Amino acid sequence: MQTIGMMDDTLLNYNQQVVQNERQAIEDFIMRYQWKMKTTSTGLWYMIYKNGKGPSAKKGDIVSIFYSVHLLNGDLVFKTDSVIPFKFEIGKGKVPNGLEEGVMLMKPGDKAKLIVPSHLAFGLVGDMDKIPNRAILLYDVEMGQQNRPK
Repeated sequence: MQTIGMMDDTLLNYNQQVVQNERQAIEDFIMRYQWKMKTTSTGLWYMIYKNGKGPSAKKGDIVSIFYSVHLLNGDLVFKTDSVIPFKFEIGKGKVPNGLEEGVMLMKPGDKAKLIVPSHLAFGLVGDMDKIPNRAILLYDVEMGQQNRPK
């Protein structure tokens, strides 16, 4: 039983180090571009650089967004169509937690940059395609319409 406790401690220490390393990489990136970003309690970094109008999105809303996703090294991972927005219902788990959390900070017409640590993105394994394991993602998001269920 003591071996399991030691393994748990080792895994916990490793995960804490990964989080700290990611935080440092994010802070260095933000400093390089001199962005004025805020952070949430989960570790999401965000900056709304164009303000829209209306209520912020909330769980249960169906939102329309245009967005691009880059790795911190600048590699483009994905970009929505320039005419047809991506739509999803907040709270259904169809997008990474960090994107969902960031969208809930936005109003229609807002434009924001979100820096999403790996634990709020695709985690340890990536997406098995373009996003590598433990990738920090940079989203540039424009909030379109949102519909509230009746």
